[in-house]
This record gives sequence, C-alpha cells and structure tokens, in this order.
Amino acid sequence: MSKLVGHAAPNFTAEAVVDGEITNIKLEDFKGKWKILFFYPLDFTFVCPTEIVAFSEAAEKFREKNCELIACSVDSVFSHLAWTQQDRSDGGLGEVKFPLLADLNKTIARDYEVLTQEGVALRGLFIIDDNDVVQQATVNNLSVGRSVNEALRLLSAYQFTAEKGDVCPANWVEGDDSMTPHPEGSKAWFNKHN
Repeated sequence: MSKLVGHAAPNFTAEAVVDGEITNIKLEDFKGKWKILFFYPLDFTFVCPTEIVAFSEAAEKFREKNCELIACSVDSVFSHLAWTQQDRSDGGLGEVKFPLLADLNKTIARDYEVLTQEGVALRGLFIIDDNDVVQQATVNNLSVGRSVNEALRLLSAYQFTAEKGDVCPANWVEGDDSMTPHPEGSKAWFNKHN
C-alpha cells in the first residue's frame, strides 16, 4: 500500500517533452485540475509504448473530466524526444498528447515510491485531485500494462465522491447507484440490488 494515498502529492520540476518541444514543467502547472501521473520503465521498450499510445488516444476523455495526463520514466528528455519523432510502425510513439517527464536523476520515481533496485520505475499510476492530494495509487510489476478504461473509471469515481459525498460500491461505473456512507445507506443499497 502506498503511503502517499490521502496525502499531498510530491511536487516535481523536470524537463519534459510537450507537443514535440523540450520544456520545464512542475506539478504546480496543473493547479486546479485532476492529474494522472503514470510511470513506465524505459523508452524504446515493448509494453510501455502500448500504454502511452493508449493513454494518448484517450487524452481527450480525461481532459473532458478536467484531468491532465503526465507520463514519467528515468530516461532523458532527448530519449523521449527521439521516441516521439519515430513512427509507431518503427517502434516509436509518434505524437503524444501529454507531457513525457524526464526523471534522469530518479528523484520523482523515488518520491513516488516506484523506483526499483535496478534503477527503473515500476508501472505506478497515481490519481491526484484538484487540491494535489493523492486519491489513488496502483503499482504494476514490469510485465503487465495498465487499463485506460480502469483509470477512467477510477477517476470518475473519485470525482463523483469528491462532489457528492457518497461512496462508490464495487464495480461502480458512471451512472450507477452510489451509497450513502452510513449503515442505513448500506442497507438501502443492498435492498435495492438484491
């Protein structure tokens, strides 16, 4: 379990590739927005581009929910740039619709508790709310990619609970019944769903 959940997200300032350009970004640049910060092991690998491309193709769905995506690995910003300039059919990424953070000194991966002893980041994903509090953290080992749909579902659920005050039962998706966080609310939900 991540000790970060329920606490302020560790701040960062780092170089990143944004819209094909190298620039500096920091967590504060996304003030007032929800964020999904996800780590991946290395550029020019195998599972990583499938995740980055899938998140990039869904970037507008996240933006519609006032959420910005940010990806991070321990590669250099120059490696990120080269990877985005290479066509997907040749093992590259092509256009990416969110920043690729360069964490060459591994500070960000260490701060978010995903750095391995071998010096790469595990597949950590952090949902950070509009007040910069970590609401959710998952960490996959290197061999299995994450689900964009599950990230969207979790984002929707945390935004719903932040706005409404209700809680979301198992397998909740947008439009499903929520539950009042009270014994009577629980009984009402189970009585309706039996």
